[in-house]
Amino acid sequence: MGDMSVDLYLWFKALHIISVIAWMAGLLYLPRLFVYHCEADKDSDLSETLKVMEGRLFKFIMRPARIATIVFGGLLFLDMDSDQWLDLWVLMKMACVLLLLGIHDINNKWRKAFLIDKNIHSQKFYKIMNEVPTILMILAIFCVIFKPV
Repeated sequence: MGDMSVDLYLWFKALHIISVIAWMAGLLYLPRLFVYHCEADKDSDLSETLKVMEGRLFKFIMRPARIATIVFGGLLFLDMDSDQWLDLWVLMKMACVLLLLGIHDINNKWRKAFLIDKNIHSQKFYKIMNEVPTILMILAIFCVIFKPV
């Protein structure tokens, strides 16, 4: 740990974990909504309801949780000793985080396609994509807990 007080560090760590949980919930739920959206007829009540749900999930849960995850994770990262920044576990975790950020952005692209009734992917595609954030989350957690060298 660096220069940050222990109390402040623990607050940031707790807020980081809370924001990651909220962000991951969205990253796991949004593709599931896309699976259901694939089944809905265009312009149906179900399709319109899913559009609203997807938009609210993304704008009010996923986006703020992503920002909080980056802010609190960044504060924790900056508090680390700089000689640790290139440790294998840090680089592996950062790779997972960058991939999760990309998945977040891709989910938004897919959400916008559903919004204008231009989805091109199948239910099976979204079911598979639903698993990717889970794998990345598990890898990131293992990196932090086990700190491979």
